[in-house]
Amino acid sequence: MEGSKVYPLPGFEGSKAGQISAMRRLIEVMDAGEWGFTGPKSDPLSLDQVSFLPPVPDPGKILAAPVNYIDHQIEMNEDVQVSGLGLFLKSPSSIVGHGGEVELPYTDRRFDFEGEVAVVIGRRARKVSAADALEHVFGFTPLMDMTMRGSEDRSTRKSFETFTPMGPWIVTLDEVDQIGNLDFTCRVNDQVRQDANTSDLIWGFAELVAYASSITTLNPGDIITSGTPAGVGPVVDGDVIKLDVQGVEAALTVKVTSRHAVLCPTTGGASGSGL
Repeated sequence: MEGSKVYPLPGFEGSKAGQISAMRRLIEVMDAGEWGFTGPKSDPLSLDQVSFLPPVPDPGKILAAPVNYIDHQIEMNEDVQVSGLGLFLKSPSSIVGHGGEVELPYTDRRFDFEGEVAVVIGRRARKVSAADALEHVFGFTPLMDMTMRGSEDRSTRKSFETFTPMGPWIVTLDEVDQIGNLDFTCRVNDQVRQDANTSDLIWGFAELVAYASSITTLNPGDIITSGTPAGVGPVVDGDVIKLDVQGVEAALTVKVTSRHAVLCPTTGGASGSGL
């Protein structure tokens, strides 16, 4: 992509059944130093000529940081934060792209938006130090961590289909000037609900990648989310959520729908708000 133009890359137009996604193949080829592409070889397309799939539609895993901003810890009235909680997993199939829909599954539960910035892993990482962690990062993308409140397991409440909007694109590490100083704003129906900067993260991106790699092997295309700042709140059918990350020049927009919602079969909604 260049400005408002999109350049198709020969050999990476799509994926066949049983293959990993074109983006994961591209990341792996680039990491191996085997990519011979030196410039645009196809006619460019304008943004209004393309539909946005999730930039990584098939991550091997999504690791997410709970309570990684002090203001969110205060907002949620929590005694602990990321250094005491570690990371949790979200289902990879919860991904949805820019312009898509977040589908609320139940009519009788509260669902919240959480605006975040996500890291996309570009190189295999296992037990790397924070000093070396960013060498394993491919890039950054806006991401929303949609959440059902309640006492069910955190991974369950955050893993419904469409509960991880991301995109519209990935900005590679070399194109981001100050990863520790990214402004981002989350709006619901054009009203600002979150206005934050990644400089306020308790654990920064390098620390998150290093810690995640101490738990499990990180592979190209895996995603690590930053956690969310204060301003979290409920969304309902018809709401439009927009997450604008100024430092990576990307804005993610999705619409909320409850058209297929049913009564919740679990009773956790009566037991607490849940992180």
